[in-house]
Amino acid sequence: MHFKLIIIMVEDERTQKVLDAARQAGTTGCTVLNQARGEGVEPNKTFLGLSIDSQVDVILMLAEEHMSREIMETVAIAGEFDETPGTGIAFQIDVEDAIGVRHQIEALVEAVEDRL
Repeated sequence: MHFKLIIIMVEDERTQKVLDAARQAGTTGCTVLNQARGEGVEPNKTFLGLSIDSQVDVILMLAEEHMSREIMETVAIAGEFDETPGTGIAFQIDVEDAIGVRHQIEALVEAVEDRL
């Protein structure tokens, strides 16, 4: 089984909605890193040197390669990434190898076989 690492950066108030959508699309788990900061096309606004932008969360999830694109598209819709600038971004990278995911593989075998 081959995995992709999906990395999602999302406004913190949208995190739970994105996580729920990812779970419905077939993810078997994730790691959330809270209170990251990001900057897009426009620089962040500041007040007396303090940033007044919202915090973002970084979500890391391993997904089976046949499911990864659908998961990303579902997450993007739930987070309104394309509709509202600055709400979030998602991308995926190949995973060469992974250890400690045996329980996820067992859960994914049937789901992947159904899609193929």
